[in-house]
Amino acid sequence: MDASSIAASLLGTRLTLWLGPTIAMPAPATIVQALAGVEVHLADTGYDGFELTFTVGRTGALAMDYTLMMNPLLRPSTRVVIQVWLGVFPQVLIDGFITQSMLNPGTEPGSSTLTVTGVDVRLMMDVRQMSMSYPAQAAEAIIYQIILSYMMFLGMPPQIMSPDPSVPPPTERIPVRADTDLAYLDALALRYDCVFYVEPTTVPMVNLAYWGPPLTLTAPQPALSINMGPETNATIRFQYDGRAPTMVAGLMLDKRTGLVMPVITPVSTRMPLSIMPPMLVQGPTMRMSAPHNAGNLDYPEAMLQAQALTNRTSYALKAEGELDMLRYGGVLRPRRLVGVRGAGFMLDGLYYVKDVTHTIKQGEYRQRFTLTRDGFGSLTPMVPT
Repeated sequence: MDASSIAASLLGTRLTLWLGPTIAMPAPATIVQALAGVEVHLADTGYDGFELTFTVGRTGALAMDYTLMMNPLLRPSTRVVIQVWLGVFPQVLIDGFITQSMLNPGTEPGSSTLTVTGVDVRLMMDVRQMSMSYPAQAAEAIIYQIILSYMMFLGMPPQIMSPDPSVPPPTERIPVRADTDLAYLDALALRYDCVFYVEPTTVPMVNLAYWGPPLTLTAPQPALSINMGPETNATIRFQYDGRAPTMVAGLMLDKRTGLVMPVITPVSTRMPLSIMPPMLVQGPTMRMSAPHNAGNLDYPEAMLQAQALTNRTSYALKAEGELDMLRYGGVLRPRRLVGVRGAGFMLDGLYYVKDVTHTIKQGEYRQRFTLTRDGFGSLTPMVPT
């Protein structure tokens, strides 16, 4: 158990809510006192999102309206920062903006609720659609150019790791986009088997934007333990999807050389997390796909896209479960590794955290999660605890 776990068990968990038009500040007491529940969903694909539920009632001389409904801090476009304190150690779960609000009038006194939902700060990259071309620019330069225009919502330089350093000659191809900045960044990430996300740091309103390969080389988070008596801190169920893994095999016409070239990606190039990846688990029953959209590509580009498909589908083993917050004593983060122990050799070992949902109410803090990896059998005899 690390220092933050000890502090959490001794001092408990607290929550701080920040609200504001562009710069968020600690929420006023009237809003905090009405807060009944918080849910934050963090995932490696799509938006991160949050939901705030408030207990509301009619107030005033004539009791004609719900006071919180008139509060400008709970309207769409308000910036929201949700911060949890594990003992004396603060962690920001999400930094985003409100997108929707919903009032549910109750039939009993005190049963009416106001629910506001929103998504992370990438929302600001997804509000304006435009057409633009990038002649003689590599993918990394394009990505930098787009992300740096949103520094007011980030607060620190982005991390970009592009697998394609080539600069397309303007006489052959000019990268063109006709969508929002976020849609274009996501499309580039999908093409190269990369990810794009913005996640908060420990400092409110300071966010890190990352575009690059999935971070499977990070230090593992404290282990999830099952069937280990007093050391058990989670419940987990496992499932292997034999229809997910896909290899690419076929031919393509290289537009630059005019030659017919083979495109074959039998195995994933992601870091293996097990000793029995899909090729060993399934053998000849693995799905096979022809190269997609290879007619306008040269051979290296076609291979990159084919390998991206094989990589994305290689993590066929899924584990879903829930943390015992008092025993785990920390925040499980998506897009990183975590160890599992107590499930036996075939299922123990390291997993990639795909998503985590935090549910926080008075006297209750739950974390539900989804983990993935390529197959069976632990690669490591022990995992960090």
